[in-house]
Amino acid sequence: MTTDRKQDDAAPVERLAEDRNWIGTTGFQRRHILAGGAFAAGFAAACRPIASSAVQTSAEGLTEDNVSIPASDGFAMPAFVARPADGKAAPVIVVVHEIFGVHEWIRDICRRFAKAGYYAIAPDLFARHGDATKVADFKQLIGTIVSKAPDAQVLADIDTTYGWAGKHGGDAKRRGITGFCWGGRVVWLYAAHSADLDAGVAYYGRLVTDKTPLQPLSAIEEVGKLKAPVLGQYGALDKGIPLTDVEAMRAALVKAGKSPPDAITVHDGADHGFMADYRPSYNEAAAKAAWDATLDWFGTYVKR
Repeated sequence: MTTDRKQDDAAPVERLAEDRNWIGTTGFQRRHILAGGAFAAGFAAACRPIASSAVQTSAEGLTEDNVSIPASDGFAMPAFVARPADGKAAPVIVVVHEIFGVHEWIRDICRRFAKAGYYAIAPDLFARHGDATKVADFKQLIGTIVSKAPDAQVLADIDTTYGWAGKHGGDAKRRGITGFCWGGRVVWLYAAHSADLDAGVAYYGRLVTDKTPLQPLSAIEEVGKLKAPVLGQYGALDKGIPLTDVEAMRAALVKAGKSPPDAITVHDGADHGFMADYRPSYNEAAAKAAWDATLDWFGTYVKR
């Protein structure tokens, strides 16, 4: 179920910091968090099928590869690719990871897109700064890796990813992008950056962010530059992205003349990370509705 209701202006909601928001949706008890934070991050970063809800998509009928992409600065950027095994050039979907890097759940998302007929590729946009899948403490992860990835580098790396995919079996004339949490914010930014993008789907990406010298962009301020339709997928219970932010983004899209087609769906009863079936934050109903909407969105604007 979804809703368009507005947050009560008389009761402002605290916008939790990214590390606190993730900790709040891991399902660990407060005593575990106070012990150092490693429990919560380790749970998400390991991303093994530890929950009965965890989906493991079969690779049957697919081709999978761990590849290295030469970035514009010469860095060898690792990436994971999943695509239909029939060898036909399929539309390219770039999958932008969470703060935990390209772990197994991100790889499974790529398989799901490949099963739907796409060339899905997940570049490791943190690789220059460390291996996010190996860091077990939230504050260390944010401070030493996530905060060190410049917006300019991330956008340039995604440009390069599409170019590489187009030379290695993908149809880079048809481009979609999706991302989760940290990657959801990147979707909005990339849609404002690239005139070659056909569509994006942003899963609970921050709309209002504190600017830094390396990360000076805030999604809500980039609305007027959007060059491709974006579908935002958000949870009504998300304390890091309060409904006031969502409503402000909706208003900005309308004011800029971007909505329609740009749209935001808020899923009732869903928290941050509601798509992450390996975590307690998973909400099956919201995840199914959001995934169906994602495939419809890309089917309309990317597959064409």
